[in-house]
Amino acid sequence: MNPDQISQCIVKALDDIKAKNIEVLHVTELTTLCDIMIIASGDSTRQTKALARNIEKECLLNEIPVHSVEGGGTGEWILVDCGSVIVHIMQPTVREYYNLSELWGGAVPTPLALSKKKKTTS
Repeated sequence: MNPDQISQCIVKALDDIKAKNIEVLHVTELTTLCDIMIIASGDSTRQTKALARNIEKECLLNEIPVHSVEGGGTGEWILVDCGSVIVHIMQPTVREYYNLSELWGGAVPTPLALSKKKKTTS
C-alpha cells in the first residue's frame, strides 16, 4: 500500500471511534521520517487508547505494519508508527500546547472531513 492508501485506512479507523479534528499533513518535503503525519484528538485517556487499538486492528486487517505504539500508559499523547505514516492521538489540551499542525506547516483536509463539511453546509 502507498502512504495515501495507508492514511485513508487510518482515518477511517479514527472516524469509527469518533476521533475529533482529524488532520492529515503531507510532510514528505519537510522530513525523511515519514510521508504523512495524521493528528487526531480524543476526549479522554480511554478514548485515545481505544483509537490507538482500533488503528492497530485496522492495520492488521489490511496487512499494514505497525512498527511501534508509544504513550499508551498515560493516554495523553499516543504515537502510532506505521512507517510512512505516523499518527499522533492527543487529548485537546496536549494538542493545543504542542500545536503540531502549525509546526509541520499546516494540514490538508481529509476527504472524510470535506464530505462532512459539505453535508453540514447543505
